[in-house]
Amino acid sequence: MDAQAGRSEIKTEPKAELSMAQESTRDLWMRRLKVLAPVWTLLVMWIFFSLATPSFLTAANFNNILSQSATAGILAVGMTFVLLTGEIDLSIAAVMALAAEVSVQLYTNYHLPEPVPLIAALLVGILCGAGSGIISTVIRVPTFMATLAMSLIAEGLTLWISQGRQFFQTEISPLTLWIGSEKIGGDAGLRQGVMILLCAFCLLIGYLVLRYTRFGRYVYMTGANPYAARLAGINTRLMVFAVLTICGFTAGVAGIAAQGRLGTALPSPQSGYLIQAIAVVVLGGTSLNGGKGGIWQTTIGLLIYGSLTNGLDNIANINSFAKTFITGLVLLGALIVNIVFAGRAPRDRT
Repeated sequence: MDAQAGRSEIKTEPKAELSMAQESTRDLWMRRLKVLAPVWTLLVMWIFFSLATPSFLTAANFNNILSQSATAGILAVGMTFVLLTGEIDLSIAAVMALAAEVSVQLYTNYHLPEPVPLIAALLVGILCGAGSGIISTVIRVPTFMATLAMSLIAEGLTLWISQGRQFFQTEISPLTLWIGSEKIGGDAGLRQGVMILLCAFCLLIGYLVLRYTRFGRYVYMTGANPYAARLAGINTRLMVFAVLTICGFTAGVAGIAAQGRLGTALPSPQSGYLIQAIAVVVLGGTSLNGGKGGIWQTTIGLLIYGSLTNGLDNIANINSFAKTFITGLVLLGALIVNIVFAGRAPRDRT
């Protein structure tokens, strides 16, 4: 009997090993497909728009894509940190407007020298992000509601401070205009090159932090499995507080960049920036459940979103009222793919 049992075990072990090998191979290909899907999407999009309009694949138009996407790229860096922990920040557009409003008020009405207005705008972003973090981690309000409340607070403060007044280019500090509008390389150079380089710098710093620091590893661990992260000694509440503060800081930077690019300070937030930031991160493949993705994926998503909106603008036959509809369909498709792949991940099945 023992010999027969031993022979049956010997026969079944190779089958189990084969099944495990097939499963691991399938999971490997699923992960590769998820990582490469945004890249293929970007390439297909470029081919389509280059055939639809000859002006798409030109240096001047690529400059337009970068300049139009730079503000969303700065916001997306902070949003990437937040989504990697499995949280959300809905206040970034309002914080942007508040930071820009504080900066222009200090420069125009209080005549404070540069760079004091710029530093004040960054501090406003940090304080708003930290406020959302305290509400979420100390009072235990979900980040969805905490940041929604912070959005209303920031929007109300912006309207109160501005009293509905709109500031124009002559009232904005030269440093802010330089950041948002300065060209690099002369007349034939990179338009709004300083802002583009600022976006690239933010993306680079975010990549290095997530890829090579202990803090970055803790961000991934917090999003992948908060319970296991706590058992490993990670203060997950502190991590959520930190990423929301980072997101507030990038909102302050984006507020200054957008103000310098547009040459105006609006008395109310532009909700489109929130949608753009989330869309950029999701289109790149960062998981809404946390723990998967990163700045590299956000960079690809930024190029996809910028190319999509720019390409639709260059096609004259598309109705202008349908462009937002098409962009929403593409974002919905990305969300569906994101959720489907996340549900098939080995971590979720386990």
